Amino acid sequence: MVTSDIEDRAKFYPPGGRFYVIRRAGANVGVGCLKRITPSVAEIQRMYVQPHVRRVGAGRLLLQQLLSDARAIGYEAVRLESLKLLSAAHALYKSAGFAEIAPYAENSMTTYQPRDTLDRYRSSAVFMELRF
Repeated sequence: MVTSDIEDRAKFYPPGGRFYVIRRAGANVGVGCLKRITPSVAEIQRMYVQPHVRRVGAGRLLLQQLLSDARAIGYEAVRLESLKLLSAAHALYKSAGFAEIAPYAENSMTTYQPRDTLDRYRSSAVFMELRF
């Protein structure tokens, strides 16, 4: 997925998006992206930090950078989706002001899930939003 994301310049790159890679000790250890959904709403995607570098603040710094970028671009809200089992990630998002919302139609997984499995996917995910 990362290779296709890097190569798709319309997806995560300026002016409406961002693509960050976290490096530590010369290795890629995390990623986070911002994508335009509508002129006023962005979505955080691909947010991931490898387990061996969690709890050192890299994920929080990445999230803060993505939110700062979203504000600077002029978005009024940022959304995300995350699997229910990722409770540590949900705690991070909630600490930044995100609140749970109903599934939104433009969520990124709509592209990757067969139509007949969308309801099952949505029941396994948490959808969140932060309004500025």
